[in-house]
Amino acid sequence: MKNNYLYNLDGIKERIPQREPFLFLDFVISCNPGKNIVATRKVLSSEVYFEGHFPTHPVMPGVLIIEAMGQAAGVLVWDTVPVKNRNFILYLVGVEKARFRKPVMPGDEMKITAEIITSRSNLWRFKTKVEVGGIVCATAELLESPGIYNDT
Repeated sequence: MKNNYLYNLDGIKERIPQREPFLFLDFVISCNPGKNIVATRKVLSSEVYFEGHFPTHPVMPGVLIIEAMGQAAGVLVWDTVPVKNRNFILYLVGVEKARFRKPVMPGDEMKITAEIITSRSNLWRFKTKVEVGGIVCATAELLESPGIYNDT
């Protein structure tokens, strides 16, 4: 049986430094280096942030939705740059035009997309979106900048 994804959690962890409980991608469905990416995340009712946001009506915090979009963009950049240049970590340095249209709740599966708008050696701009069931929940333009990463 063929997998319906390009990367699973292990493949994602090879590309970005975030780890549980702060890793907000489960699968990468498609990635077109230099262009765009589609990833998914199943939001579980056991997520620790639901204990306080909000106990009687749990909603995924908007900043974590932004983080998921940023992580998808990070995987896209990793697959875009030449292997010899992959000694960096991407930092989220700007969030523009962020809009939250519909809450993301336990049980939802987020479809996360990121598209490169512009890229320079030290700054990447992305158009990002989160959908649940084909309905847009959040959109934002993200700015990410590489910093040197030393994993020793």
